[in-house]
Amino acid sequence: MSRRRSTRQPRNTGFTQRPFGEVRNPIAPAELISSDQVEVIHYASLKVLRDIGIKVDSSVALDLLQQIGADINRETGLVRFDPSLVEEMLVGIPSEFTIHARNPEKTVSVGGNSLTFATVCGPSFVSDLDRGRRAGTLEDMRNFVKLSASLNIFHHEGGAGCEPLELPPETRHLDMMLAQTTLCDKGWQPCWMNTADRARDCIEMAKIALQTDDDGLREKPGILGGVNTNSPLLFDDGQAEAVIEFARAGQPVHITPFTLAGAMSPITIGGSLVQQNAEALAGIVLGQAACRGAPTFYGHFTSNVDMKTGSPAFGTPEYAQSVMISGQMARRYGLPIRSSNTTASACVDAQATYESDMSINACVQGHINVMMHAGGWLEGGLTCSFEKLILDAELLQMQAAMLEPVDLSDDAIGLETITEVGPSGHFFGTAHTLARYETAFYSPILSDWRNFETWQDDGAKGATERANAVWKKLLHEYEKPPIAPEVEEELEAYVARRKVEIKHS
Repeated sequence: MSRRRSTRQPRNTGFTQRPFGEVRNPIAPAELISSDQVEVIHYASLKVLRDIGIKVDSSVALDLLQQIGADINRETGLVRFDPSLVEEMLVGIPSEFTIHARNPEKTVSVGGNSLTFATVCGPSFVSDLDRGRRAGTLEDMRNFVKLSASLNIFHHEGGAGCEPLELPPETRHLDMMLAQTTLCDKGWQPCWMNTADRARDCIEMAKIALQTDDDGLREKPGILGGVNTNSPLLFDDGQAEAVIEFARAGQPVHITPFTLAGAMSPITIGGSLVQQNAEALAGIVLGQAACRGAPTFYGHFTSNVDMKTGSPAFGTPEYAQSVMISGQMARRYGLPIRSSNTTASACVDAQATYESDMSINACVQGHINVMMHAGGWLEGGLTCSFEKLILDAELLQMQAAMLEPVDLSDDAIGLETITEVGPSGHFFGTAHTLARYETAFYSPILSDWRNFETWQDDGAKGATERANAVWKKLLHEYEKPPIAPEVEEELEAYVARRKVEIKHS
């Protein structure tokens, strides 16, 4: 069930958006495998952690894991976990938590039957119909954040879209987070969680944006972090220490192995899920070693490669299977779960649509709580696309509308109206219809439902061309969300100071 909240709508968009609000999933979670098979994956992954182990490149992480009783080999960095230790460390992790946005009306909860849509994170390239595929720039990144802020269906600014590649790699994360905290008033996730220092920058900027301190941020988390393990079975120092920083700060962080069946994990989905589960559990245990009770949760990103080319494949049936089974694993541990909307298509076409639709439906059926890359992902995550952002917004808004409860009240059913019309009549002019016709049905962002002749006379534009016009209109009408001048100045000052410090470090 969705809980809608009224917020300011973009001006004169030409389409109707759903009000910003949490989406609740009333559908029973899909169970693609039996409870006994869930246990098969669980115990096989415990054997991996006990007998093979996982390599951890961080001495800080090794110290913490040794303190809780893990078997550490200092020479190799290999960590082995007794199954009883893993089971013990999984106790007491929150099954739900809240992400507090700069605008309190855009605060969302994560866990249970909640479904949070976050925009794409991480691409180096950007594309649109006008200028094609190109290296991401600061302007592109800022425009993408503005669109993320403008589209109500996205609950979370997921990672600032593309990276601005013209900026120094050592400090560009600061510019990205400055855009996220000033151009958008939703919750946000940092794109760069690959060092402790960058994770700390994110925490400090969240404190400024929310005007709070360490204790206040711990009490009311304001950011959502995510790290990938280096599959197979490796945590590098930066990722491991970013987990530690977020856990100690009380900020939610998902541990997401990036396992591609046939390349970075066994070629079978079953084997890949065992490896994914082992890596995710190891990262979750690390978060708990840093701070017991920290909101460290389950991440899914298991897909397969095209065995003809070696290229990653996304939005496949195997991907959908792994999403739904991962949902079962997360529920087995009582943890929220993150997955993704994906496609391997190089352009915004039918392939991009059906692969994304496969991914989104699997996330809905599997009761995924955080759908990352839900808007704008293209080309296996190498590119963020402005047109794809609009296409995804339509797909997601349709899913959210489908999850709305059906009104079965006497007034909605309208037996009196059925009696009034009787056999062979029509309902167009009834009071029941006239009272509801403006809001009765889903109103699309992108779909064109006109007849062929009208559509043809208006230029015969396809969905991708219409999406191009929509994002341009949204960007033209964008209004920066209110932010106190002193808060924005403090954020800018922090970014300027850190750039100097990093340059001279």
